[in-house]
Amino acid sequence: METKANRKAWGNNEGQSLVEFALVVPLLLLLVIGIAEFGRAWMTRNIMTGAAREAVRMYAVKDDTAAARARADQILSSAGLDSARATITDNVFGESVSYTIEYRFPVVIVGFIPGLANTEILLSSRTTMRKEF
Repeated sequence: METKANRKAWGNNEGQSLVEFALVVPLLLLLVIGIAEFGRAWMTRNIMTGAAREAVRMYAVKDDTAAARARADQILSSAGLDSARATITDNVFGESVSYTIEYRFPVVIVGFIPGLANTEILLSSRTTMRKEF
């Protein structure tokens, strides 16, 4: 049982929980937002891989660069990715064709941190396939 004398000996604990909460909440929010941001980047990378795969398949089957690029742009835009941030390059070498998609991924979480606004991470996906024509 806590008495008045014991409370006085150990000091005043009023407000301790509030201070601990104030110290932990920003770190917890940063962690949760960071996990969500990582999920967005992972999803974007998967979309880019699908777009590169479709583009290389179109070129490998039909030998049409314009159709392949259009298909990659269509997939990126249907997923809500800004095509102005994407760079699509194709490489034809011997029996194979390769498509590389690079995307400047805007990181939202660092917008909350002063001095780190407008930060981008370069994501890249490359797919190679043998020509069928």
